[in-house]
Amino acid sequence: MKVCFETFGCRLNKAEALQQEADFVARGWEIADGHSDANLFIVRGCSVTARAQRDCERLIDHLKRHYPNTPIRVEGCMEKKAVRSTLPTNPDRQAANASDAIPTRTARAYLKVQDGCAGKCTFCIVPQFRGPSVSVPFQDILDRTRRFIDAGYREIVVTGCNLTLYASEGKRLPDLVAALANAAADASARVRIGSLEPGDCALETVRAMSESTAVCRFVHVATQSGSNRILQAMNRKYDVEDVNQLVETAVAAMPLAGVGCDLMTGFPGESELEFRATRGMLKRLPFSNVHVFPYSERPGTIAAGLPCSIAKAVRSSRAHRLAGIAKELRLKFAKRFIGRTVDIVVESDDKCVGWTGEYLRCSSVSPVKRKSLAKIFVTKIHRDASLEGRLVPS
Repeated sequence: MKVCFETFGCRLNKAEALQQEADFVARGWEIADGHSDANLFIVRGCSVTARAQRDCERLIDHLKRHYPNTPIRVEGCMEKKAVRSTLPTNPDRQAANASDAIPTRTARAYLKVQDGCAGKCTFCIVPQFRGPSVSVPFQDILDRTRRFIDAGYREIVVTGCNLTLYASEGKRLPDLVAALANAAADASARVRIGSLEPGDCALETVRAMSESTAVCRFVHVATQSGSNRILQAMNRKYDVEDVNQLVETAVAAMPLAGVGCDLMTGFPGESELEFRATRGMLKRLPFSNVHVFPYSERPGTIAAGLPCSIAKAVRSSRAHRLAGIAKELRLKFAKRFIGRTVDIVVESDDKCVGWTGEYLRCSSVSPVKRKSLAKIFVTKIHRDASLEGRLVPS
């Protein structure tokens, strides 16, 4: 029997899908090479925007038309009624850490530590699928990390729906980061932390990150807007000053750290002046990896019913303007690494390519074993801000 996985969306979805693949293989299934030889489709969907859900629905409709006799199971953040899955859905909120099987297909390990969200952001429908916050037991995470390392992984990517909500056995995210860093350092591995929501927990987490070289020097800050009024309309639990403080604390503690963020343009009621505030924040803070996207109405959310909708052409134009600034910032950041040595986790046996701890793409002509940590002396920057250099012998 063969199963085919189709996964959309975030790292959390990816972590869950990879674990599920490993579970199926452990039970004797094979992973299908393509759609035509599959006995079961598992689509792990994303509904963070209406567009994301439409993409999932299109794939499911395609599968149903071309393979009408093959069952489809729909999982993840997905409006199940809209896709009429052939099999009942099978949500398992701790599935990514629930079994003994270890995924082996990827170069980096994805470690799910938390699921769900207590927030009620007006544009977000994810809590309706994920529910309230649930944390994986602290000791289970450490055991899982050691098993990933024993399986040959040299980068552990920590994932969750809202990492700053992690709480287990009296431990919070800063405690978890410190413990994971110790485990990684002992094995010459590294840990990469996912997105952080500004606030006290994020500040403590950044300080914990700075205390170990086994933690990647990259901080992704949940941002969305540079206008406090828009953040309030989104029902975000932080303001622009909190964003400023988190970014400034991260860069002060880790001077060469990469800093990422998400920015949304055209939220209902966003004025040109409020857009300029977001643009000003982008120019002011040292962001190096910016995901810009125009607001998209998501049926079932409060924001979808708000007045003062912004024309889609204006949303897209604003997003385009921010993306241009983001591209310049990324290239400027990449140039700082000329003449420096960076570490990457090699993703291919055919060529030496991977991501630096600061989240820059880097390559070298010398082949290195997949999954291994390699040191590259940077000699060149490409126009897409990727790095190139020569391999430093270990």
